[in-house]
Amino acid sequence: MARFIFITGGVVSSLGKGLASAALGALLQARGYTVRLRKLDPYLNVDPGTMSPFEHGEVFVTDDGAETDLDLGHYERFTGVAARMTDSISSGRVYSTVLEKERRGDYLGKTIQVIPHVTNEIKDFIRIGEDEVDFMLCEIGGTVGDIEGLPFFEAIRQFAQDKPRGQCIFMHLTLLPYLAASGELKTKPTQHSVKELRSIGLAPDILVCRSEHPIPEREREKIGLFCNVRKDAVIAAYDLKSIYEAPLAYHAQGLDQAVLDAFNISPAPAPNLAVWHDVADRIHNPEGEVSVAIVGKYTQLEDAYKSIAEALTHGGMANRVKVRIDWVDAELFDREDAAPYLEGFHAILVPGGFGERGTEGKIKAAQFAREKGVPYLGICLGMQMAVIEAARNVAGLTTAGSEEFDHESGSRRFEPVVYHLKEWIRGNQTVARKADDAKGGTMRLGSYDAVLREGSRVADVYGTTAIEERHRHRYEVDTRYREKLEATGLCFTGMSPDGKLPEIVEWADHPWFIGVQFHPELKSKPFAPHPLFADFVRAAVENSRLV
Repeated sequence: MARFIFITGGVVSSLGKGLASAALGALLQARGYTVRLRKLDPYLNVDPGTMSPFEHGEVFVTDDGAETDLDLGHYERFTGVAARMTDSISSGRVYSTVLEKERRGDYLGKTIQVIPHVTNEIKDFIRIGEDEVDFMLCEIGGTVGDIEGLPFFEAIRQFAQDKPRGQCIFMHLTLLPYLAASGELKTKPTQHSVKELRSIGLAPDILVCRSEHPIPEREREKIGLFCNVRKDAVIAAYDLKSIYEAPLAYHAQGLDQAVLDAFNISPAPAPNLAVWHDVADRIHNPEGEVSVAIVGKYTQLEDAYKSIAEALTHGGMANRVKVRIDWVDAELFDREDAAPYLEGFHAILVPGGFGERGTEGKIKAAQFAREKGVPYLGICLGMQMAVIEAARNVAGLTTAGSEEFDHESGSRRFEPVVYHLKEWIRGNQTVARKADDAKGGTMRLGSYDAVLREGSRVADVYGTTAIEERHRHRYEVDTRYREKLEATGLCFTGMSPDGKLPEIVEWADHPWFIGVQFHPELKSKPFAPHPLFADFVRAAVENSRLV
């Protein structure tokens, strides 16, 4: 039976609850325990899949096809535990489920209310898989006091009461602002946050206090006294140069020990932090530096490409180099020469995205990389743009484009070498989709197999010809153009097992030019960099020696 840790936040948003949860999960693993992490989000969207990246950052996709919050990416990267559909829930999904049950008559005509029907649904979600692990860490999105979060706070209050005493604890993240004029850390916001939490029946066992300055012992004692928390359970969370320092930093502050003490686990197993010391060493002691341009359309918000940025960092760690990322807005050279914007970079990455905006710039980025011999990695839309570039500029299909762009404009402007995916195989079933289907959850989502061509670069990179990667797309390269494209040297070196869907393309005569329809960044970890990113950065290192 799992022990439950509920992580809440106060004072302000974006304090790092997801990172703290992930780091704590890693520390508990280091002590020999099994963990699973979950995110409970109060927003009314059913999932983040249809939300703008400017609103919510990237969408993290699980193996079983769930579109989830980016914090699940943190969980996976720090613990290596593959997230599942049952690890993410929103108010929208909860209310949808409750209303579906009401329509079916499951409640036998009862009046449907937040308590108990909504809170029971949340509690049922939390219980899923509780017999599988030693610790279940559940992060509640938003901050205490948010009206939309009240059903979740009430649900975890009830949940803790339903469980035997000592099986649930509460960890609360707050902010200690520093007033430069008086030279003081102010504890009052933390006190008010805890007061708000206690007013709804939740008493924190552990306080994690974000601060830009060291917390004096006197202030720590004051926080413990006024918030009714043991002094050694007041944990300082300082700003770090790298998020991958978090497990060691939190361990140094005693977070994992405070958790074990709160559960009365004694004696506690000693932690084995060797892997995190190695990660820290690779981050802080690089033997070189390479610069990579990420040519995208959501570059104003770096969280829109969070997993890609982290996967590049992992690739750098695999090669013991620092990867300097430059965010290049693809719209800058939609109608201009790309060279002034891309010269000097050791590698170019074009990520996924939706819609026509910025795509001409991405096509030019692929052309620049192809013609100049710069290592190129195209992901999802980035692969499709590389194929369109090859079709236009090498294969002679000057009007090549994507059906997605024609669909947006309502007119036929392009020869669609990329088309709307109408059906594919999922397990033993055929999935069918129409262009006018509802948007939410209707893409080709989750993990699918691919078969790689013997002797290809990607087969060499992976060390195998059978791979499994996560997808999130509704448009696909049309195999009707395969023969004409391969005649130019753009090889289709990865296909779906039935041979119908292109998964990978690469230029045979290029130093390193690969496009993939899937999202390899979602499976990369600091202690297990994804092979594509590790080899991409290796190619960038080689190119840096030539520049």
